[in-house]
Amino acid sequence: MRTYRQLFAVPEFRAMFIAQCLVMAAASAGSLALGTVTYAATGNAVLTGLSMFGGPLIRLAASWFTSSAADLLRPRQALMATGAVGCAADLLQAIPGLPWGARFAFLALPWAVMAATSGSMLGLLTDILPRDSYVFGRATLNIAVGGMQIAGYGLGGLLLIGLATSGLFLVAAGAGAVAVLVVYLGVADHPPRVTGEPVTGESMVRRSREVNRALFGSPLLRPVFVAGCVPNGLVVGCESLFVPFGGHAAGYLFAATAAGMLAGDITVGRVLPAAARTWLVEPLRFLLAAPYVLFLFHPPLPAALALGFFASAGYAASLPLQERLITHTAADVRGQVLGLYVTGMLAMQGIAAVIGGLLAQRLGGTPSAAATAIGLLGCASLAVTVALIPGLRRTRPRTAAPDPQEPAVSAARSPASPSS
Repeated sequence: MRTYRQLFAVPEFRAMFIAQCLVMAAASAGSLALGTVTYAATGNAVLTGLSMFGGPLIRLAASWFTSSAADLLRPRQALMATGAVGCAADLLQAIPGLPWGARFAFLALPWAVMAATSGSMLGLLTDILPRDSYVFGRATLNIAVGGMQIAGYGLGGLLLIGLATSGLFLVAAGAGAVAVLVVYLGVADHPPRVTGEPVTGESMVRRSREVNRALFGSPLLRPVFVAGCVPNGLVVGCESLFVPFGGHAAGYLFAATAAGMLAGDITVGRVLPAAARTWLVEPLRFLLAAPYVLFLFHPPLPAALALGFFASAGYAASLPLQERLITHTAADVRGQVLGLYVTGMLAMQGIAAVIGGLLAQRLGGTPSAAATAIGLLGCASLAVTVALIPGLRRTRPRTAAPDPQEPAVSAARSPASPSS
């Protein structure tokens, strides 16, 4: 499967793509609204970054106990639950004069649900597409992410000119509700990936902890997981400072980085062959971080837009990294493993957003201080990328074809002695 015509000929993939577009448009608009109202009320870069990127921290904490639900629940049921809770949270955020404690509580609701269901979509993708088409399909879904971030942030910025933030929250809720309907009508009711095991709180917690221990204990997969979470998380910490750095122009900075991510995903997922993808992991990671180091020189807005665009093309390194995870994990845990990968990636983004905000505040809380903090986070991302090179070399496939070796993580394997 090498063409978009072939890919979109799969009805369920079409539905997943449309739903992903709507969800990302809603998330971008809602995030911009919450970040705007937070910064306007507090002037605090830490709280602003936490409001926009802190939700994954909740997801990370809950995933240790509930991530196996991605394989234990029916995929359509899980996807609809995620969308419905996100829609409800946006409706609640639209209430005028909402106390800050309530705002952050409502922010946590969808992320707690996503901890249990986040791997459902990625696991379903491996079921409805051929094995060698996962990266192509995942990259195309990432196009929905990048495109809708551009649209969401750009349209959100325009709507904020004439709408209050509560109105933008309502727009986000409407998009989320339509996404739930699309999933219901367009995705078949697939059975759970794990059958014969009752879905109880006890079984979910037990299975989640066993597979998570096996993943983190594997010397083969641990570097892949860290490489997918930490370097790009630190770069998102850079992006979390766009509001303090760019002020009202922050929406353009977010749109530029989304456009760069879109370009990278199209190139790596659609154009490059598998052999080229796997050798580009390290160069793409360097591309992701290096442009942000130049923020140490406090670039003007046009230069910052260009730097953000080129840097975000490096996010495409996550595609071959996920391909390696699929190669080295069994089918009955794949939803959980991919979900945990995304959860860890997003959680690191939240952690880096807090670190970036604290650093900018410590340096003076000015746009110039935000630029310096962005540059320092870029340096940290480069350092982690270099440190992970030896571990990632162990996971490179010897050929372009999928590696037929025994998976490193499987539900049937004892978590106490994971294989490398």
